[in-house]
This record gives sequence, structure tokens and C-alpha cells, in this order.
Amino acid sequence: MLHKVSIAGLTMDPTSNTPIIILKSEENDQAVPIWIGLLEATSIASALQNVKFDRPMTHDLFKNFTDHLHIAISKVEVCDLRDSTFFARIYFESQDGGFDMDARPSDAIALALRFNAPIYVDDKVMEKSKINQEEVEVLDESEEGKKWAEYLENLSPEDFGKYKV
Repeated sequence: MLHKVSIAGLTMDPTSNTPIIILKSEENDQAVPIWIGLLEATSIASALQNVKFDRPMTHDLFKNFTDHLHIAISKVEVCDLRDSTFFARIYFESQDGGFDMDARPSDAIALALRFNAPIYVDDKVMEKSKINQEEVEVLDESEEGKKWAEYLENLSPEDFGKYKV
């Protein structure tokens, strides 16, 4: 089963300084954090904020190209999570029919925003991305580490929308 999601926010992982996009299910508020690259985060943030550049950035260029060929994106799916790597598919429609392609979730999401296409997350990804409390291990036993562990443990999906890039 697929869950329609929205972008709840973009934040930075304080440990690795890596951007994280937070996808939130529209039906049950479950959040799925996906670590992404800085360039993709910038592309997603610019689309969310309707920022237009003088020259097309990569995802804008791709949209211009597909528009020229009369190809649209009907939806994107975050379809799998294996070995801590998320996988996505982009579904295209053209006059000649439909087709889909493998993509990184960050690129798929950046393009979905430009095409106003819905974003979905597969059930198995929702399940695999849940943090199992028994599996959480606190590596930093200092007072600072314990404070961060307690803070992160008490985060709810609503908290992710508070932090924007």
C-alpha cells in the first residue's frame, strides 16, 4: 500500500551536517526522515519557496526538457529502503504512454515539486524507517550526549516541521 506524504520540513543532522528531508504521511502523521545531499536540499527548498533563478538549475532544466517533449510526471514513490539507502521511482506520462524510472528520492522529490506531482511512500519503507526503541544505542555517555539522546527520544513528527532550511 502507498501512503501519500507531504514535506513536513527540511533540517540538518547536527552530527554530520547533512540535510534531512522529513516526509509525513497525510493519513497517520508518521514521519520518514531521509538524509539527502546539500545540492538536492537546496533544489527542494528553492521549489518549496518558489525561488526562481536567472538560469535553470539541474531539476529546472530537466523540467524544461520534459515540457518541451510533452512529458509530465504523474507521481513519485519512495519504494524501498535497503541497507540504509532509500530508493524511488518517478512515473512519467506522455502522448505515447507511461513509463517509470529509478531515481534517488531527493531527485524524485525535487522533480515532483516542479510538476506538482504527488509523493508516495510504500508501506515497507514506512515500517523499515520506524525507529525501534530497543535498537537505539547511546554512544556518547557524557552529560551532553545524554541530553541529546533525551531530546531526540522525545521528538514527535510535528517537531520536524518547525525547522526549515
